[in-house]
Amino acid sequence: MCPCASVVLMVKYYALAVTTKYWKPEADYLSEIIEAIARRVSDGDFVVVSEKAVSIALGNIVDESLIRPSLNAKLISKLWMRIGWGYFLGALCHFGQRLLQRLRAYPVDAGSRHKQLALQHAGPLQALLFGSEGGIDGSNLPFSYVSLPLKNAYALAEAIQQRIWLQLRKKVTVIIVDTDKTYSFRNFHFTPRPNPMKGIHSLEGLCAYIVGRHFKLKKRSTPLAVAGCSLQAEEALKIACIADRARGPGAGATVWDMAARFKVEVTGVSWEMLAKIKHKPVVLVRKA
Repeated sequence: MCPCASVVLMVKYYALAVTTKYWKPEADYLSEIIEAIARRVSDGDFVVVSEKAVSIALGNIVDESLIRPSLNAKLISKLWMRIGWGYFLGALCHFGQRLLQRLRAYPVDAGSRHKQLALQHAGPLQALLFGSEGGIDGSNLPFSYVSLPLKNAYALAEAIQQRIWLQLRKKVTVIIVDTDKTYSFRNFHFTPRPNPMKGIHSLEGLCAYIVGRHFKLKKRSTPLAVAGCSLQAEEALKIACIADRARGPGAGATVWDMAARFKVEVTGVSWEMLAKIKHKPVVLVRKA
């Protein structure tokens, strides 16, 4: 394993991102995890699993091309995203010029359908966010598909942890993580997305995101569920951060980055394109 920057209570961690094939809907992700880590995992390891990869494998996705947007969704897409985020909130949140330009040219048709889904599944406070509204995410997915957040992350983490014990006889801690950020002010941890792990406060909506970004608070990927041992939020956040750095962005950190990588329109990415990329939905993190 390769060492990663890491001190929690003066403990150093090492991380190994495990490459697997792309998990399409109905993939047997439990068997994929077992096969990927069988020769690498040891007792005491943290097995960090991507929420999005599990959500896709479970078929927890929506084709936004089938959604009919409301007037509210169209207004959010055309005015709020292009003007509010493109000129004011984006600057307040220290967005780079490339992202600001993309927001100013926010796609009204596709964007309206996306915002309609956010309104239906996450509510208006989440729909006003610039991306990953309520945990809805379109990166690393083809065409007009987006993944929805897991509703039973703790049960799924326990199922993974038990499967590893039954088949590999290794006592591990499983953490399901989302790349949406948790912000920390001293010992207070908060995130705009719903349903983080215990110890992280869900302050849903716009204010939490703007405060975290504007004041440049420490930000890390969000642990959603832990199974196998009891972890304090700070240690879980540290492990999630290490795993995120080891994993990388996959096909792209945003739908725009993903489309640029394949040199196609935002909705032009296919399942076959994604299958050609190295995917690392599982990261083993180990104390030194």
